[in-house]
Amino acid sequence: MFDDLRDLYQEVIFDHNRNPRNFRVMDNPDRKVEGFNPLCGDRLTLYLKMAGDTIEDASFQGSGCAISTASVSLMTEIVKGKTEAEAEALFTQFHEMTTGKDEHFNLEAIGKLAVLAGVREYPARVKCATLAWHTLDAALKNEQQSISTE
Repeated sequence: MFDDLRDLYQEVIFDHNRNPRNFRVMDNPDRKVEGFNPLCGDRLTLYLKMAGDTIEDASFQGSGCAISTASVSLMTEIVKGKTEAEAEALFTQFHEMTTGKDEHFNLEAIGKLAVLAGVREYPARVKCATLAWHTLDAALKNEQQSISTE
């Protein structure tokens, strides 16, 4: 059973890497932040279109490993329609899940993002998975400087 679930999760990651969702430059974004993971070479630019405090649209451009690309692809899908507070809560939950700070994490609460829970077993890959989320956190705070995982 566990192997079947792991295989399914790997397939979702591969799918989002091969066919990333929301991979495009956004015209006239309200927020734009660059992120970089020097350890793996992942680079991304995150674009947000806001409607008040709600994320109306999210997209990205860049290149990175499969985990980084899948993470930002999933993230841009999930945060659309979320308020800034809801997106911040997702950031916190995702960070706790991937860094292993909460051993009894409710995977159902995080939805599709649970496919990346396994990175907690590979410390070097945590930065790949969390780069997009740290970049989102900076965008939500309307910070302009580039984000680095180092």
